[in-house]
Amino acid sequence: MSNHLFDAFRSRMPEPVHLLMETDDGRSFSYGDMLARSSQLAHALLQLNVEPGDRVAVQVEKSPEAILLYLACVRAGAVFLPLNTAYTLTELGYFFEDAAPRVIVCDPARSADIGHMVEPSTAVVVTLDRNGRGSLMDQASRQASDFHDVERGKDDLAAILYTSGTTGRSKGAMLSHENLASNARVLVEQWRFTTDDVLIHALPIFHTHGLFVATNVILMAGASMLFEQKFDAGRIVTLLPRATALMGEPTFYVRLLQQDGLDRRAAKNIRLFVSGSAPLLAETHNAWRERTGHAILERYGMTETNMNTSNPYDGERRAGTVGFPLPGVALRIADPDSGKPLAQGQVGMIEVKGPNVFGGYWRMPEKTRAEFRADGFFITGDLGMIDADGYVHIVGRGKDLIISGGYNIYPKELESEIDALDGVLESAVIGVAHPDFGEGVTAIVVRAPASHITGAEILGAIAGRVAKYKHPKRVIFVDELPRNTMGKVQKNLLRDTYKDLYAS
Repeated sequence: MSNHLFDAFRSRMPEPVHLLMETDDGRSFSYGDMLARSSQLAHALLQLNVEPGDRVAVQVEKSPEAILLYLACVRAGAVFLPLNTAYTLTELGYFFEDAAPRVIVCDPARSADIGHMVEPSTAVVVTLDRNGRGSLMDQASRQASDFHDVERGKDDLAAILYTSGTTGRSKGAMLSHENLASNARVLVEQWRFTTDDVLIHALPIFHTHGLFVATNVILMAGASMLFEQKFDAGRIVTLLPRATALMGEPTFYVRLLQQDGLDRRAAKNIRLFVSGSAPLLAETHNAWRERTGHAILERYGMTETNMNTSNPYDGERRAGTVGFPLPGVALRIADPDSGKPLAQGQVGMIEVKGPNVFGGYWRMPEKTRAEFRADGFFITGDLGMIDADGYVHIVGRGKDLIISGGYNIYPKELESEIDALDGVLESAVIGVAHPDFGEGVTAIVVRAPASHITGAEILGAIAGRVAKYKHPKRVIFVDELPRNTMGKVQKNLLRDTYKDLYAS
């Protein structure tokens, strides 16, 4: 037995004086600081009666202290439960009831309301305010700066991440120490991270991208990060000369392309730009290469699995694809209903298996069984195909599949055609209940600035490019598409907004 995930980090840790992170408010933390302060926080958690396997729910703004708390939970044997800072008190009530955390760490402004909400339970509510009397940081400051890590094995839980819950109630994905450690090891190797790397970290840390991809990769490589509380495109451009890598979601790159200072000179020290969390438009990929001389590396992952695939570090980073399965990850395309593997080039359900794949959903054994095939492959819910060169393409979510007049229609195909038109900034294609066709194909379109493109022009442009049964019944123009905090278009909201569009 060992303290599995933290031992994996520790085994690759550089000298204690090596910089771990520098913050946008001028603070810096070495690896030695991290060891000492995470030790103090781990002691503080034990004083709050946190035992191995207990959940520590955390809803706080992004800060170095939040990262230190994550590591303290790992070292104390607790299960880290990060929660989106945008969740309302009503939404939090569900998570607290479902996860039954021993400790809830929140911002000072919410501590009274949350304390009242969980009063009947034994949960302890504390704040993380680094200057606040009585806060967890205040308690930790009086603790010893060394800590004997609680023993954990590879299958013990390190974290629970709740899925976004776009359909039904949110599900808690249970991630083990080895789920996280194995994925970080593979990404360090595949993306060539070393102690010399400096990552611009501008992602939220309640999500797998910012917490388990960005942070864990840096810790596993013994590298450094410029730790930004939020994404500011202008500031990111000024940081580029000091960094070697940037991880972001597509909106990051779209906004950075709008900055005058972004050019090849600004990006000359960067060796790797990574994009994930949502599909990267080929247009953005091409514009980025032209402006900076760099090809963005797009990869594919999800809450339940961390990263599954990646475009190659060496070799063609093909726009519109998410590359190849990572070492140790088995990926197949299967018939959504039968699970029967499909031939190359056919569209079907993406299923994955590997040490990165979670153990199941918290307190949902039936849901867990339903999401795994008998041979252990996880049914991702994503539709995709593998092309002749082995690149994986994401076609859309299974729930986004449109069945109109008995025909299967994949939104991504139509969106790609519409997005390529002059005068279109972006689009989302959804299926809406239709009295004759079952579902009516509906295109929600955002015009490019100063564009006056019409629905008729869009339909005319795609007429010769896609089969007639795929044509949208209606084209609706909006100022912007609804997105969640990670930049993903929320098609469930669009479907709800236009659910009565074809009502007779």
